[in-house]
Amino acid sequence: MTNGIWRRIDDDLDGMRRAGQYKRLKNLMRPMGPESEIEGAGNVVVLCSNDYLGLANHPEVVTAAIDAQKRWGAGTGSVRFICGTFDYHREVEEKIADLSASEAATTYVSCWNANEAVIPTLMTIAGDSVIAVSDALNHASIIDAVRLGRQMNKSAQSRIYKHSDMDDLENRLKEAAAIKTKLVITDGVFSMEGDIAKLDRIHALCAEHDALLIVDDSHGVGVCGPTGRGVAEHYGLHGKIDCLTGTLGKALGGAAGGYVASRKNLIDLMVQKSRPQIFSNALPPATAGAARAAIDILTRDSSRIEKLRSNVGYMRSGLKARGFETMEGPSAITPIILGETAKAIAASRRLLELGVFVIGFGYPVVPEGTARLRVQISAAHEKEHLDRALDAFQKL
Repeated sequence: MTNGIWRRIDDDLDGMRRAGQYKRLKNLMRPMGPESEIEGAGNVVVLCSNDYLGLANHPEVVTAAIDAQKRWGAGTGSVRFICGTFDYHREVEEKIADLSASEAATTYVSCWNANEAVIPTLMTIAGDSVIAVSDALNHASIIDAVRLGRQMNKSAQSRIYKHSDMDDLENRLKEAAAIKTKLVITDGVFSMEGDIAKLDRIHALCAEHDALLIVDDSHGVGVCGPTGRGVAEHYGLHGKIDCLTGTLGKALGGAAGGYVASRKNLIDLMVQKSRPQIFSNALPPATAGAARAAIDILTRDSSRIEKLRSNVGYMRSGLKARGFETMEGPSAITPIILGETAKAIAASRRLLELGVFVIGFGYPVVPEGTARLRVQISAAHEKEHLDRALDAFQKL
């Protein structure tokens, strides 16, 4: 009998409600921007979006999405190796490769798919002598991708190194000296912490120990580096990372989609063997069109990056002046640690009442006891938006 599973589902949901951990989705009544309207809450300042450059509702991005859909329709209706690749796929992938200073790129419907394409595929083709070494605070998509790689290749190994602990990473690589294929995987910007990977040290260790470096820079592209090319550019390593994964759903248009950028042969391998591309539909035309326009705006106009950094500095100094601990660094993420999950969710609820939309994160997204509010800033914010938000934090 299967009736027991329905009781277990209800018990689990009831447990989350009792613990104050139950998440209620908000219904937005207007497009994403520096402020929006939430059903039942009214106009709010948005401090929870990954739309770092304020391009999600930019007229040029919206027009490009509409034009692409009018020209190409809703989508391919199948996977790429069956129905073929449209011109818009090639165009956006060429732009991604150029943005990444890579030989080639290929797209997926999300960066989750991109990570679950490249990591398990490399772990599988490496045979019986491969290890994946991953930062302890990497994104869930990397964690699941490594697990999938081990399922697909029973002889594959994996190790975790302490977050941004380069001595621990070096020890893991030394322990794996006899293993032929070593993959080191890290986020560029750690989404819950707001800090960035020590990519200069990681890159040097990978070179020393003959390891292939994979960096998911979803929160770094459009934000970090002199021209917004990401954390690699921040460290002067633009074009020197073995493999980059990223998203089109944050700074690059705010819609959806992900990518892998690397050497031509690795990208060819993704097309030939990665299961998320072989068995999943291609990127929709509207998404590709929007992303292509967003990349064009990023590469021709650095003023949005400059404004973003100014806004981040203003918000962090304002929070600090009001008694909140903040961090320094080049990302657009500022976590405020509150401890218990219920406390973070209650604070988020109170801020919404005060006209500020910011999310409380708790277990299992972050470890028990480290629940937090995650403040995210956009280039679209004006000083008046940030002042309204700071007034709400003062009341909180």
